[in-house]
Amino acid sequence: MNPVRDTLRRPMSNLRLSVTDRCNLRCAYCMPEEEYSWLPNAEILSFEEISALVDRFVALGVKKVRLTGGEPLVRRSLPVLVKMLAGKPIDELAMTTNGVLLAEHAVALKEAGLQRLTVSLDTLRRERFLQLTRRDQLAQVLEGIASVPKAGFTGLKLDTVITRGLNDDEVEPLLEFAGKHDAELRFIEYMDVGGATKWSMDQVVPARELLARLAARYGAIEPVPGRGSAPAERFRLPDGRTFGVIASTTQPFCSTCDRGRLTADGHWFTCLYGTTGTDLKAALRRGADAAELESIIRSVWEGRVDRGAEERLALREGRGPLASATEMRQQPHLEMHTRGG
Repeated sequence: MNPVRDTLRRPMSNLRLSVTDRCNLRCAYCMPEEEYSWLPNAEILSFEEISALVDRFVALGVKKVRLTGGEPLVRRSLPVLVKMLAGKPIDELAMTTNGVLLAEHAVALKEAGLQRLTVSLDTLRRERFLQLTRRDQLAQVLEGIASVPKAGFTGLKLDTVITRGLNDDEVEPLLEFAGKHDAELRFIEYMDVGGATKWSMDQVVPARELLARLAARYGAIEPVPGRGSAPAERFRLPDGRTFGVIASTTQPFCSTCDRGRLTADGHWFTCLYGTTGTDLKAALRRGADAAELESIIRSVWEGRVDRGAEERLALREGRGPLASATEMRQQPHLEMHTRGG
């Protein structure tokens, strides 16, 4: 079935599925506070409810599903959900994880049908990892990365949020590390969204600056064609290695965004910068059938006008954090770790 399209003719073909708002790290760019207002356990979707909603999205054109959090691996029995989703008619079932618990679960995830993994890795230095995440668990993350090929996964991606003054001096070491582990590194600009309550533009390392630096180090860099709706623009080094850059802050790609985000308690957001979502759980739990759920999803997407990142870029000099810590506590669905990044 052809996917439904919004007012700008963007298809609905990707679903980012948050299975929990909890996380075992406190990364500075996502969760700078120590305590948060967590979603009530009674409101969290069961695996059966998640599966039922995914069926409705798939019926309307979704072909790629990515499990996120929070940290998805803190959700108990996650391979059970993976197995439920792997049997659906989709092209890709992937997961983004911080890697802390990955070594423990990699084999079970692969056996359940997970196809691809992305691991967040912002530093290779133990003391800096502790500074960035307030947890001394770099060794577990590196063990998790090492477990990926052993479990039978291929196509590993590593995500690095580059922040000026924090880890921008590790660009080259991280790229070399990725090459040694047969992984493709993706550099992500620091974004003013979700829990980034301490964000400022001077902390952002723009994609153009990053590319110029890498070209000076490695030689001429070529863009890899065929980006499509992917968030990362891919590039090739002279030796054939590839890497990606997600320039959401300085070069938004709203015009091709085909992603929606379903929170762990069933709120569906059609833009990462959106302030309100659609409560699909409420309809599901009052007994809405497949046709009604699909009608709700279709009408929301067909009315979609979101261009959040472009609107933020237009603020220029007046640009600051999307919301304050107080606002986040009052509206936890604004948090990046709640809506799935």
